Amino acid sequence: GCTATAGTIGSPAMQLADLSIFSEPQQGASYDELLAVAQRAESLGYRAFYRSDHYVKMGDSDGLPGPTDAWITLAGLARDTSTIRLGTLVTSATFRLPGPLAISVAQVDAMSGGRVELGLGAGWYESEHTAYGIPFPPLGERFDRLEEQLEIITGLWSTPVGETYSKPGGQYPVTDSPALPKPAQAQVPVVVGGGGPVRTPRLAARYASEFNTPFLSLSGFQAQRERVIAACEAIDRDPGTMTFSGALVLCVGENEEEFTRRAAAIGREPDELRENGVAGLPEEAAEKVQTWNEGGADRLFLQVLDLSDLDQLDLAATVLG
Repeated sequence: GCTATAGTIGSPAMQLADLSIFSEPQQGASYDELLAVAQRAESLGYRAFYRSDHYVKMGDSDGLPGPTDAWITLAGLARDTSTIRLGTLVTSATFRLPGPLAISVAQVDAMSGGRVELGLGAGWYESEHTAYGIPFPPLGERFDRLEEQLEIITGLWSTPVGETYSKPGGQYPVTDSPALPKPAQAQVPVVVGGGGPVRTPRLAARYASEFNTPFLSLSGFQAQRERVIAACEAIDRDPGTMTFSGALVLCVGENEEEFTRRAAAIGREPDELRENGVAGLPEEAAEKVQTWNEGGADRLFLQVLDLSDLDQLDLAATVLG
């Protein structure tokens, strides 16, 4: 079962260095607001600052001032931060061609001194595609494209300097690519995630260094984790080389009044947050993180929906560190 495996693969108790701040800028955020969150997270000792890759808001937000591009944002943060790791959860394969994306990520990795991580997914939000003239193929084709992009991007990066990379056929045939530039890191961590029961675990086992479940229950995370472990074993990959992480909304207050105010600020019900997030009073938030760690999660992404509330980052660091 899950618990037995967790003991052999899971890490020791989660520290602040295992927690990443995860932002959703499409809901309304300028570069300067994202920078303030990233710099505060860095000063507090969080592991990473990640952002979503979306071009249209969701829900009731007005979305102002409008979307920011994920990799342009991370390029800026690469120069405006110094130690925190930077990544996407997750870049949409429908938005970019694999060759240019490999160049962009390698360049941002160099700009950051080797702090970049690439989360890559199939894309799912149809209205942002229609809003900005981006083709939105059917689900099966999107997964085909994702698989091909993972193969090409990792293939380009791993081709030795002075040799060329080719991959004939498919949606993105590549012929005699110089496969440059190389990232600063010997291997850029690749994050694959989601709840799909068959293709997603198989892609993760083949290409990913980290598997993430976004906003699933702990039991849902554990079921996916077992599928990924099985997919690793099916291709003779040591499952111990895979990092397992979850993403949960963060909403914590020093007292009930502060928690209720923060819940209202992000338009969520306190009871729902307590059930589904790292949320509530400090001891409740700490207990939730511990429960996920004991359930097999090596890391957690804390989704911060009120990017103006830097004090919550301070409180969470004190509580969860």
